[in-house]
Amino acid sequence: MGITNAVLVLNILELLTVLNSYVFYFQFEIEMIDSLHKLAKYRYECGNYSVSTSYLYFCMLVLPPNDKNYLSSLWGKFASEILVQNWDSALEDLNKLREYIDSSPNQFGGNSLQLLQQRTWLIHWSLFVFFNHAMGRELIIEMFLYRPHYLNAIQTMCPHILRYLATAVIINRGKRSALKDLVKVIQQESYTYRDPITEFLEHLYVNFDFDGARQKLHECQTVLFNDFFLISCLDEFVENARLMILKHFAAFINVSVLAC
Repeated sequence: MGITNAVLVLNILELLTVLNSYVFYFQFEIEMIDSLHKLAKYRYECGNYSVSTSYLYFCMLVLPPNDKNYLSSLWGKFASEILVQNWDSALEDLNKLREYIDSSPNQFGGNSLQLLQQRTWLIHWSLFVFFNHAMGRELIIEMFLYRPHYLNAIQTMCPHILRYLATAVIINRGKRSALKDLVKVIQQESYTYRDPITEFLEHLYVNFDFDGARQKLHECQTVLFNDFFLISCLDEFVENARLMILKHFAAFINVSVLAC
């Protein structure tokens, strides 16, 4: 038995244990979960997100992954945690959703379009987590750039997300190694999407146009100032972008001098 199957069996046994205890002590019936799920949805629509979170947590605890309400419970709890700004729990739910989507293609009837749609939704919702959680600026790079399914979804459905990926790489000095891979993706998608942030990187690392990069940096400030997710990164972005121009210009000059 493989590790994945063994984990699945353990999860099922744990679920059965929980269900049996509820049935024994509280006369719980599985049909009650439908009512609880509807109540959670009602609470969510009323704006009682913390209450909805509690109800949906219980739904996820007792529902099997193949239940018709399981995926909507995952999405509902994820959205509720975001709306109450509980970023640690929201990150956990993001990971659960991603794992479910990636490991349960049969739940979507093998429909690749539905899988692509789910990943596209997750990419957009995840921006709330990535630009508010302490680890978000590193995790966004790992998910968007180095998970092929999600990079493919960005390239196919939402190339504008490259703006957020590029910003994360620029402000994260510990992830400069990702620049080469990011610039390659930006070049591939430049015919469908470009903005001052992606053009800044193109001018700097592809065209070696330092004057153009400085001009784009000025435009980038306007973009970040008017972007809901990026405005909090404005000062950090400008500082790191200027440092990148300076370091790359110095390296370019050194190479030119050595070539002479």
